[in-house]
Amino acid sequence: MQGKIFVGYQGWHAPSIEGTNLKWMHFGDKGKFEPGFSCVDLWPDVSDLAEADRIATGFKHTDGRAAQVYSPASPTTVDKHFEWMKTYGIDGAFVQRFGVSVNDKRVSIHVARVLENVRKAADHHDRSYAIMYDLSGLHKGQLQSVVMTDWKRLVTEQKVRNDRTYLHHNGKPVVAVWGIGFNDNRDYTLAESLELIRFLKSDPIYGGNAVMIGVPFYWRTETRDTLKDPLVHQIIAEADIVSPWSVGRYNKPEAISKIQTEIYEPDLKWLAEHGTPSHRIDYLPAIFPGFSWHNLQSLHGKTAPFDAIPRKGGQFLWSQAAAAKNAGAQMLYVAMFDEIDEGTAIFKVTADPPAGFLALDVREPDHYLWLTGEIGKVLRETKKAPGEMPKRAK
Repeated sequence: MQGKIFVGYQGWHAPSIEGTNLKWMHFGDKGKFEPGFSCVDLWPDVSDLAEADRIATGFKHTDGRAAQVYSPASPTTVDKHFEWMKTYGIDGAFVQRFGVSVNDKRVSIHVARVLENVRKAADHHDRSYAIMYDLSGLHKGQLQSVVMTDWKRLVTEQKVRNDRTYLHHNGKPVVAVWGIGFNDNRDYTLAESLELIRFLKSDPIYGGNAVMIGVPFYWRTETRDTLKDPLVHQIIAEADIVSPWSVGRYNKPEAISKIQTEIYEPDLKWLAEHGTPSHRIDYLPAIFPGFSWHNLQSLHGKTAPFDAIPRKGGQFLWSQAAAAKNAGAQMLYVAMFDEIDEGTAIFKVTADPPAGFLALDVREPDHYLWLTGEIGKVLRETKKAPGEMPKRAK
């Protein structure tokens, strides 16, 4: 994974799920996606998609046209997404696999279809992919009954690790587990989390993996978003790759110089000190382009500012990447490729949203795909990253 840049691929937007009554999942609310029922703060650009893959919504453009979105249940849509990754120089994707979705018989239909599409698209466009389990919402005992059981099935029945493009690190297939050590009242325990990590690393049949863990941003000091428990550091010391969750933890480009010296550099030092010659612990900083979940929170009767963490035309994303690179990070994770609910998507979004729909500063539809590719280039260089983002040739 050294010298590579990855994205998170949610794949959870579903206008409908075949065989169920679920509609507009992660687009709207109460089975509707129309004015007053939107949970997204960005509108996807579907102009590159085949006409059959463009799905009409309850929103209208000013000229009366129905505004359209997409579904990752379509293999040709996911293929296009991975084509964009290849075109702009993104090395691969971590496919988000929420335990609660796997455990829901209706939603699991969509989850299975998205993974099938990703496997084909990754192979077609020679991009890497890996499974990332998100533990959010799981209860005690479900790390074993849901996550372990699902991984066994993926290995034995679907044989995902045999795929030519399945991501490997230091000769081992990568499996990511996100949501360990947070102090937000998660029901599963740290002891269960450690058991899961050891299963993925050491089980004679299903182990042998390089395990990446998504942890709180302040894991090292066990402050702010992190549980204060010695098991947090024990789990991190047993992982192969550590990825602290940065989204929402800072909000201004000028503050990121402190992130380099107060977070990235000490984190890297800690991991080096706690690794061994036979067990190196690598570091995968997560960076994000900005944040906005105004519509999502409004649906739940809460107030959240629109464009809460401004993108600054890409400088916010670039500043994080430069800080991580200059601190010594050798790989990066961009959150996310397609997360329009929280306004962190880097895939193509339109500057021509439907009437009455607030639009973030997105510039050209492919601006953040291009910028992510530029970050990948500077990540692979030996020199320090400049503080200012590059200018795109016209």
